[in-house]
Amino acid sequence: MKFLLYPLVALALYACGSTNAQNETMSNNTTPITAPAGAKSIHSFSIKAIDGSTIDFSKFKGKKILVVNTASMCGYTKQYEGLEQLYKTHKDKLVVVGFPSDNFGGQEYGSDEETAAFCKKNFGVSFPLTTRVNVKGADATPVYKFLTSKAENGVLDATISWNFCKFMIDEGGLVLEFLSSKVTPSSEEIAKYLK
Repeated sequence: MKFLLYPLVALALYACGSTNAQNETMSNNTTPITAPAGAKSIHSFSIKAIDGSTIDFSKFKGKKILVVNTASMCGYTKQYEGLEQLYKTHKDKLVVVGFPSDNFGGQEYGSDEETAAFCKKNFGVSFPLTTRVNVKGADATPVYKFLTSKAENGVLDATISWNFCKFMIDEGGLVLEFLSSKVTPSSEEIAKYLK
């Protein structure tokens, strides 16, 4: 009987010792923090900021990035407050980048100046905001084409269905997760990446 157990024990030990390369690095939750081999990085992108300067994503290497498509006149606009708090609290390891967009219900101002003034006055926004962009369709900004296409980012496909959808990006610029508008900045879905 013991001769039959040896191969089973050996097989069990081998199976326990085997690891999937995609899941070798784990956070203290069950979500892998590394993307599959061949995944691409957001760090190769830059975009015009709302103040006319340039947001260079390569400057955020070593920090997580929370990318959010925003709008000033949406039911979710109050999330600006939570996003600012998140940014201030975790500035050492997280950058929030807002992408103002008018793709859903005409809920963004017509000029960058109006959007910037609204965000500063009402929510004290200090995290980076881009110029107004499209986040869906054929004329979507290249960053969003990257974020929403598995063929581009190597990880997932996503559909931007409304304002304040979110992407969590890891320290190497790889997509970790897509989060819906309903996921608030103070939610556990975001907090788990900042522990």
